[in-house]
Amino acid sequence: MKPRVAIVTDSTASVPDHIAERLNISVVQLELTVDGQSNDERRVPRSELGEAMNAGTEVSTAAPPAPAFFWNYSDAVNEGAEEIVSVHISSELSETCESARAAAAEFETPVHVVDSRTCCLGLGYAVMAAAETAAAGADVRTVLDVLHHRLDGSSETVYVDTLEHLRRSGRIGSAQATLGSALSLKPVLGLHEGVLTQLTRGVGAERALRKAVDHAAETAGTRRVNIAAEHFLAERRAREALDALKGRVELANEPLLAETSAIIGAHTGPGSVVLSVAPA
Repeated sequence: MKPRVAIVTDSTASVPDHIAERLNISVVQLELTVDGQSNDERRVPRSELGEAMNAGTEVSTAAPPAPAFFWNYSDAVNEGAEEIVSVHISSELSETCESARAAAAEFETPVHVVDSRTCCLGLGYAVMAAAETAAAGADVRTVLDVLHHRLDGSSETVYVDTLEHLRRSGRIGSAQATLGSALSLKPVLGLHEGVLTQLTRGVGAERALRKAVDHAAETAGTRRVNIAAEHFLAERRAREALDALKGRVELANEPLLAETSAIIGAHTGPGSVVLSVAPA
């Protein structure tokens, strides 16, 4: 039996395919353009994207168009959904929520569009919890309460090899990117109020990643949490960071190691790692 409340998210949430299928989570793909060729991000191999970025090829990203949400919402209604919760990447990073709201305005069925103020598996864990709650038969208010509780307690810590890709995409200023490059500093960033901010720096990848793990562990505190490491062409680095973080937090479930969304990778660049901490 389908739940009364349908859950829709976007591809930056990094919900594993098998979990999305099991929990009836509908995932709308953001769009990635490489050298003038546009596709849903799932159609662009990470290796191909990394090669393009290293070669200086023009890469850009875009929110899904409103019709992509319209058809997902239509499918949910046709399958019996009485209400829809549509939760997405921070509006400070993407216009995805704007597209979702445009589509929602076309429906009589209530669609609750939620700006998560985050992305990656901090968003993904909240989406999975909301879907589990909906699957148990909860009403929309309970689903939204669970969703907001998870989102409010989540954090993302981002290691990047260089700030150049974030500069190109307009996520940071050129002066900040130049300083990091000139001093060979590896930045560690976080999301505050939906905006990427620099937390600290380290000389070399190893030191910077240690600082990223330190920050993620501090955000977890003594809570039982879910953790994850996502990477863009840096699996060994992400695995080592996740193993280090595992030993410093109270785990609620088995941690997740995953490739990050190609959309996120297009901004953070090859070699980047995202550590997510989310309340249980």
